Amino acid sequence: MILPGAVFGAVGPLAAFPLRLAAREVERRHAELRRGVTRRTTHVVFGRTLLAKASTARTGDADIERRVQAEREAGRELVSENGFLRLLGLLKAPQASSLSRQSLIDQSRLAAPDFDMLSLFDAFEHDGEPYSFRDLILARKYAGLIASGATWGAIARSVHRSGPVASLTAKSLNLGSQHGRPDAIYLDEGRSELDGQLLFDLGSPEDDTLEEMFAEAEAAEEEGRHDEAAALYQRCMAIDPKDAIAAFNRANCLRSAGRAAEAAHDYARAIKLDPGFVEAWFNLAGLVSDEGKVASARRHLQKAIALDKAYADPVFNLARLEFDAGNLAEARRLWARYLEIDAESEWARLAQKGIQFVDLHMAGERDVRA
Repeated sequence: MILPGAVFGAVGPLAAFPLRLAAREVERRHAELRRGVTRRTTHVVFGRTLLAKASTARTGDADIERRVQAEREAGRELVSENGFLRLLGLLKAPQASSLSRQSLIDQSRLAAPDFDMLSLFDAFEHDGEPYSFRDLILARKYAGLIASGATWGAIARSVHRSGPVASLTAKSLNLGSQHGRPDAIYLDEGRSELDGQLLFDLGSPEDDTLEEMFAEAEAAEEEGRHDEAAALYQRCMAIDPKDAIAAFNRANCLRSAGRAAEAAHDYARAIKLDPGFVEAWFNLAGLVSDEGKVASARRHLQKAIALDKAYADPVFNLARLEFDAGNLAEARRLWARYLEIDAESEWARLAQKGIQFVDLHMAGERDVRA
């Protein structure tokens, strides 16, 4: 069940249907679904199309693993694509079950990291606890494949080409291929398309184009092709003018490409579409600060802090801005506030040094007056 107020972020396009259709369903439940992850995101949905992208990337599945770890460490709830569809009531729930995650790991001897990744990418009948006896059978099969040299990614990519996952319990899974792909998983019984028992309209070709284009834009941005990424995000915005994430991402690309005025326009557009988009307020503050617009930067940073009191970065930057403006008491207050949020990082050490400098300066002023 999707709770009102929840904010879902999609990492990678969904394999089942376009994100825009899913967003409408989420909005009907008074929650939000956006591409990408922001500080407001409470749940992260990992689309299965990431698997296909990883299979052709130089770094393979390692990028997915790093992203999953980062979102888990940030305290967000991770949701598989099937798990998300079940929350929306668009995919039938599997049979009742009673096995815990640890029970499956212990009985199958499948390594916990592999188990979690396979679960997140719907290689089991259930997407989370409690699991079923069928899931235990699958876990044992997957453990055998991994012992033979397969990876969790190769397994996940293969099982979704072979019909409903639960049906694999009665089939023989084999590692290797006559086509020269030793990491692929094949069935003695052949292959079939995954039907998923979806109860949803699959949308239009325009939706498919948008998802592919957004993924292409993200890839270009990651590789530092900022002008190309900005152009792709612009095309995404033409298809879906309400996408604040696309506007924000385009602004970041434009800023990296040295196109500051255009970047400011798109940060403002992202904020207009989503007034609570705290990262957009923060990045816009950085942009105008670089241009010497101190008053505007101060207002934007104050807005970011008001929106998210646990966001340390705008607190630090506002402290530095006040320090540069000669407002030492306010800078000290803000650095002290920063240390309440972050007391361990390199930035925390800089904040401590800032406080020490202000204290010494104020003590010197008192001695002069005395």
